[in-house]
Amino acid sequence: MKQKFVDHASERFGIGAILSRSEINEFADEIGMSRPSWFKKEKYRVGSGKYKLPSDSGEATPQPTPMLSEQVQQNNNSTLNLIATNMEVQNLVPSKFEGFVPWGHFNTIKSVVKSGMFYPVFVTGLSGNGKTLMIEQIHANLKKDLIRVNITIETDEDDLLGGFRLVNGETKFVPGPVIEAMERGCTLLLDECDLGSNKLMCLQPVLEGKGVYLKKVNKWVTPKEGFNVMATANTKGKGSDDGRFIGTNILNEAFLERFAITIEQPYANPSTETKIILGAMEKYGLVDNEFAKNLVTWAEIIRKLFSEGGVDEVISTRRLDHIVKAYTIFHDKKKAVELCISRFDEDTKYSFWELYSNIDAGINPLENSDEGEGGDQTSSDVQI
Repeated sequence: MKQKFVDHASERFGIGAILSRSEINEFADEIGMSRPSWFKKEKYRVGSGKYKLPSDSGEATPQPTPMLSEQVQQNNNSTLNLIATNMEVQNLVPSKFEGFVPWGHFNTIKSVVKSGMFYPVFVTGLSGNGKTLMIEQIHANLKKDLIRVNITIETDEDDLLGGFRLVNGETKFVPGPVIEAMERGCTLLLDECDLGSNKLMCLQPVLEGKGVYLKKVNKWVTPKEGFNVMATANTKGKGSDDGRFIGTNILNEAFLERFAITIEQPYANPSTETKIILGAMEKYGLVDNEFAKNLVTWAEIIRKLFSEGGVDEVISTRRLDHIVKAYTIFHDKKKAVELCISRFDEDTKYSFWELYSNIDAGINPLENSDEGEGGDQTSSDVQI
């Protein structure tokens, strides 16, 4: 019985393969044999919960040193036993965003994704202008998988390429998002890339479209056709001179050079942004054409002042979306605007509100009103 189990297991896993206790028991059940208790003897143990298949003689003695090619084959068999398998396969196609309006470099990036070529793209632009959303919606439109990784100063090789984790009570190597994207042949999105450190240099071979060596498990991974890398950032990887984006870092020039093209994403023009805001209003269920027009005009003036150095802050498309959502909740334009600009310092908040009140003649910033239900202040009582 022992030799029969060894013969079957060697045929399945390879001669001298290293198996976990659960793999031994599952295989015994699969071939209709009783679970081998002899496997737990010390002479077969090679690690915590790991056992080596004995040779034909029934002993787990060392074999003569094999040729290099044979060593690689045996290493591969052992490696497979270290890597987590049967992990849940997920649908990674992004959901379609209701009301999304294609604009700017949408078609440029879509062409890159549609080509299926490996062609790394770096997208830079001010916060809240739709960089990440645009990439997500392109993949949703093409029904192509996208794996998004949010980069921080702490992101390292273990996070990106993979590391050992506890899986069902056993220590297994779990491939990281980079490996997942390579093996799926999908797009890897490095979001907020300029927040990373020099630990991102582990991606150098990946950014060349080549395979990557997983030294922890002695395995070489080659990217499947369709794999690509995209990155988004608020800077061009040169740091933030004006201090607006604290935490951004100067990225290694060799890392940046591996991105084939850099796309500078501006804010949408007023006509397009009006469509975006109206689309958001339709999505949230409260459409007001005049309010949408006023918000876009207000944001456009502030952005011009920002570019000329007149103000230190800017109203992003994302901030306008926040205002629209607040308007849907409170049914009060003034309260929606006031609450959503309260994140700015007092001087900026006041100047932004004063500018908006000049655009929207129906709102008087000095007008007081009674307390709302439950003692809450109404919009006109919110301090500016």
